[in-house]
Amino acid sequence: MNIVFVGHVDHGKSTIIGRLLHDTGSILEGKLRDIKERCRKNSKAFEYAFLLDALKDEQSQGITIDTARCHFRGDKRDYILIDAPGHIDFLKNMVSGAARADAAILVIDAHEGIQENSKRHGYLLSMLGIKQVIVCVNKMDLVKYSKRTFDAVKAEYSKFLSKINVNPIAFIPISAKNGENIANKLGLVKWHKGKTLLEEIDSLHGTKDLEKKPFRMPVQDIYKFTGEGDNRRSIAGRIEEGSISVGDDVMFYPSRKTSKIKSIETFNSPKLSSIGAGYSTSFTLTKEAYIQPGEIMCKANEKSAPECGHAFQANIFWMGKEPLTLNKEYKLKLGTGKGYAKIKSIKRVLDASSLKSNEKKLQVDRHEVAECEIETVTPIAFDVISDCEATGRFVLVDGYEIAGGGIITGAAKNGRPELKEKVRLRDIKWVKSGIKASKRLAKYAHKPQLILITGKRNENKIRIARKLEELLSNKGYPVYYIGIRSVIYGVDSDIRSAERYRDEHLRRFAEVLNILLDAGLTVIATASDLHEDELEKIKTIIEDRKMTLVLVGENYLVENVADIEVPKNKTSTEAARAIMELTSQVKK
Repeated sequence: MNIVFVGHVDHGKSTIIGRLLHDTGSILEGKLRDIKERCRKNSKAFEYAFLLDALKDEQSQGITIDTARCHFRGDKRDYILIDAPGHIDFLKNMVSGAARADAAILVIDAHEGIQENSKRHGYLLSMLGIKQVIVCVNKMDLVKYSKRTFDAVKAEYSKFLSKINVNPIAFIPISAKNGENIANKLGLVKWHKGKTLLEEIDSLHGTKDLEKKPFRMPVQDIYKFTGEGDNRRSIAGRIEEGSISVGDDVMFYPSRKTSKIKSIETFNSPKLSSIGAGYSTSFTLTKEAYIQPGEIMCKANEKSAPECGHAFQANIFWMGKEPLTLNKEYKLKLGTGKGYAKIKSIKRVLDASSLKSNEKKLQVDRHEVAECEIETVTPIAFDVISDCEATGRFVLVDGYEIAGGGIITGAAKNGRPELKEKVRLRDIKWVKSGIKASKRLAKYAHKPQLILITGKRNENKIRIARKLEELLSNKGYPVYYIGIRSVIYGVDSDIRSAERYRDEHLRRFAEVLNILLDAGLTVIATASDLHEDELEKIKTIIEDRKMTLVLVGENYLVENVADIEVPKNKTSTEAARAIMELTSQVKK
C-alpha cells in the first residue's frame, strides 16, 4: 500500500516517518549510526527527518523539496511511505507524490496550528479522490500534551474538511520527537484512548477491496514477439481495479473493440489463470484486435463501462506559471493516454485554502482551483473520479511542463452544443444558390448523398472510391470523389498537424462535403480511423442529407453502425459494385 504524508512546511512529516521506521526496526542500525555521527561532526542536533531528507538542500534548509519514498513493513502488510514537500513552491512535487497514494496522513503542528497549506493539501487530497485520510496532530510536547489544544485543532480542521467531502478515519495526538503514539503508547497522552498511528495504518483497506470493483486496465503498450517461432501479440498495462481470468470477454474503450483473454503473461513466474488490481501484466487475446496505447481494457459483460467522448466536467488545480485560459490548447494526459484539449468554460474559480469562490473569472491563476468543462481533440475514455480514481484523474501540460492536475466529475452534457450552434449560424448566414434543390433533383434524377468510406490506414479505400466514382459516372450520376488529404493539404494548409488538429480537420472536411452536397452531387469521401463520435460530428454538419457509411477491412466500430462492410480480400471492383447496389435506390 502507498501512503503519502502531507502538510504545511515544518509540521514534522519527515520526522514522523523517520520515527516510524526507527520504532519498528525498519532501518539498519549502521545507517542510523552514520547519520548521528555526521550530525556530531557538523555540530548539528540529530533529527529523525534526516533519515528521509536525502537531498543536500533539504538537510541544510530543513525542508522537504522532492518526494522521498521508503519501504516499511507493518503487522498486516508491506508499505511504501511517500514524504511529500509542504512548501508552496513545491506543490507540484506534493501532487505527484499524492497521486500515487492509496491513503494519506495529514500532519498539523499543534503549537503552530492550521496553516494555509494545511487546508490547501487537504483540498488536493479531496481532488485526487483519496478517501482514506488520517490526521496527526504533531508536536504535542510543545503544548504540554494539552487536550484542549488538540480538541480545538480537531474541531477547526474537521469543519474545513467536511466542506470538501473529506472524512478522516481518525485524529491522533502524537509527538514524533518523543515517539508518543507513533508505534507505541508511552503514556504521555493519557486522555487519548484511540489507536497509535501504526495501528491505524494497519487498519486501512488494501488492494483486495479494489479487486471487487469493475475491471480497469489502461493499455500501456503492445508487444509483438517474433523470435524462435514465438508470434504472440501481448497487451500490457497495470490493473488499476477489478480482477480478470482467462476466458473472460473484454472490450477496449474508446474504440469498443472486443476479444477474449487467451492467456495472462507474467515475467519469470508460473502461468496464471486470473489476476487482480495492483499488478502490472500483459494479456494475449483469442481474436487479434488493433489496440492503441491509451485505451482502457474492461470486462465486456460488466455493467459499469467507462464514459467515452470529447468532453467532460472537471475540477482543476492549477500550478502553471501562466494562467489557465479559455480555448488555449494544452496537452492532456489521462491514464496511459495523451492528446490535446481546450478549456471550453470556467464555471467558478476557488481559493483552495479559504474556499472563497468567484464565478466571474475567465482565467485560473497559480494555486487556484476551478470547475471547468474540457473538450478534447480526439475521443477519450474516462471514469468519474467516484467510480475509478486512476481513470478519473488527469494532468494538463503547458508547453513542456506539467501545469495542472484534475479530477473528472462528470461527462459533459448535451454532446457538442457549440458545434450545433455553429451549424445553426452557418445556415442563417448562408447565401443560397439561385437554383433550387427541386430543380437540381429534376435534372439529376436523384437526391444528393454522401458515401463515406472509412477503415484502418493502408486499406484499399482510395482505389475502391475511385472505382465507385467511375461506375457511378458511367451510369450518369453527377459524382465527385474527395479524400480528407485533399482538404488537409489545401483548405487546411494552415494547420497541417493531422494528429494535433484532427478535430478541426474533420470539421472543415465535413463543411466541404456539405457544400458539394448542396450542389446536388453524389459525393464519395474517404477518411481513415473514423470513430462513432467523429461520424456524429460529420452527420451534424451535413444535417439531414443522406449518408451511407462503408467500412473497409476490420470492423472496429460498434455493431450495425456501418451500412456496408467490405472484407479485406475484396478487389476494388467487387467492393465498388457492392456499394453501388446499396446506393442505387437514390433514383428520383
